[in-house]
Amino acid sequence: MASSRDRQRKLARAKLDRQMARRAVTERRRRRVLAGVGSGLAVLLIVAGVAWIGGAFDSDDTTEAADQDICLWTPQNASTNSNLKDVGTPPTKDIPTLGTQTMTMTTNQGEPIVVGLDSEVSPCGTADITYLASKKFYDNTDCHEITSYGAVRCGDPSGTGLGGPTYSVYNENVPVVQAPSASAAPGPDAAAPLYPKGTVALIGNPPGTNGSQFLIFTKDYSPANPEFSIVGKVTGGLATVDKIGKIPTSKNAAGDKVKPGQKITIKTLTVGDAPASAAPTASTQS
Repeated sequence: MASSRDRQRKLARAKLDRQMARRAVTERRRRRVLAGVGSGLAVLLIVAGVAWIGGAFDSDDTTEAADQDICLWTPQNASTNSNLKDVGTPPTKDIPTLGTQTMTMTTNQGEPIVVGLDSEVSPCGTADITYLASKKFYDNTDCHEITSYGAVRCGDPSGTGLGGPTYSVYNENVPVVQAPSASAAPGPDAAAPLYPKGTVALIGNPPGTNGSQFLIFTKDYSPANPEFSIVGKVTGGLATVDKIGKIPTSKNAAGDKVKPGQKITIKTLTVGDAPASAAPTASTQS
């Protein structure tokens, strides 16, 4: 007669065999389910691919840009900055994201300055200037500074460097400093300026809180840490830009030699089709 110990061993062995058998059945069932799911997904993907090629999902993929927020505007508190001027806020939708918009600035310094605002790389900066121009925000204001790095600063009705609308917009198109490559052969692009002459860029205080103020560079500039968001470039009236760049400066309240020695007044600033008299000519191109 088998001892009680032998009997316990047999019972334990039988129990283990039953457990292993159940596990094997469960594993086979799991594999069949996964195989079925995989086959079903494959079929669904094939069907979806055919439907996509046939344009079944076009209605979902062609959402109009007008239905999406393109730009976000950050409110600025006029109660803490009396230099701000409330002219409302630009729309967040239905903003062009391709092509260029023509900005025309007439001044007391010569022929109009024509600027191509780039809606592709700077849609919100372009929308910002376009909106303010529609409110005549820039008309009859002075460009209050000629910077030490060679740019005329405009767009602040208060002339303090702190003025603007009661909203701001973020940077979009700040150039990046490229690290020099030891293996790269020198070429025409090796020393390309970050802000070439004629560049138009937004300037904010602090950087990245852009409002109405902008720079027109009267000479090439390549800072170590770029912070101005490029919004366009001068396409006509470079002779006027050159003239402005030669205006002598005097010290401002901070003791910096940046205050223009004569007034630089924006008579009008519009965004739209350039008038015939402002069309760029060969003599105004660099």
